[in-house]
Amino acid sequence: MRLLKMHGIGNDYVYADCMRERIDDPAALAVRIADRHFGVGGDGLIMICPSDNADCAMIMYNNDGSEGRMCGNGIRCVGKYIYDNGYVERPHVAIETKSGIKQLELTVENGICTGARVDMGVPRLTAAEIPALLAPADADTGSVKIAAGGRTFNASLVNVGNPHCILFVKDADNTDPARLGPQIEKLPVFPERINVEFVTVKDRGHMRMRVRERGTGITMACGTGATASAIAAIRRGLCDKRVKVTLDGGELVIDWAGEGQHAYMTGPATYVFDIDGYDINGSGAKIASAALPDGSAAAERT
Repeated sequence: MRLLKMHGIGNDYVYADCMRERIDDPAALAVRIADRHFGVGGDGLIMICPSDNADCAMIMYNNDGSEGRMCGNGIRCVGKYIYDNGYVERPHVAIETKSGIKQLELTVENGICTGARVDMGVPRLTAAEIPALLAPADADTGSVKIAAGGRTFNASLVNVGNPHCILFVKDADNTDPARLGPQIEKLPVFPERINVEFVTVKDRGHMRMRVRERGTGITMACGTGATASAIAAIRRGLCDKRVKVTLDGGELVIDWAGEGQHAYMTGPATYVFDIDGYDINGSGAKIASAALPDGSAAAERT
């Protein structure tokens, strides 16, 4: 089976072209192939599939086998793939996700897509839309008390395709997402679990963010998380309507004009390598041959 590896500022996935390939058990494959020691390595598996309503569909699985609804960094790479491989010949593409159809404006340089601006939609800001078990269900989630690790945080909850809990801290680089993240992710108030962001506002146009994603763990970047964090900061009056977000793997730019408006995320999409002939059944039975340094044929091996 032919697969490939791409990343959006370090948020890396293995991608399968399911216009041509078939995967019968994607959840199991995601766990195996995303393993960084015994597999290819990545934050999960993304399948690029046919769609009756868009240029293609994106179906994603986290590295624990759970299905995700949307990935901001992953969708830019999907846009890159369908453009670079001739499925579309225009810079505007529509991609279907579990969170709806997303519109992308691709950045094309010398015939190659290098990134995209993604319409992330109108953020969802009530308890029922996160979802969070808060009363009343239509309560605004701009300021919510969250207790974890012996501390109480004044958090913001935002859903932009995925649910996010944003914590504003003095120094994101000296927080411990690996310890606090799982505690917050699994709080009973979040029935579908939640992604957790630790954010430090540097100035009105710049913030630093670290993230722990549900179903994946610590990642180098999270596009929906950066979008949600910028929205939370703008709503609190901490940032202007365009925000540069510095993550462990690089930078994204988020634009949001305010209540009821669409949010936009801009960032790169990067090809890493092709995986030609992956043994999808995990039998270890791939046969390969190679030439020895002297030019003679090496014995076939399993």
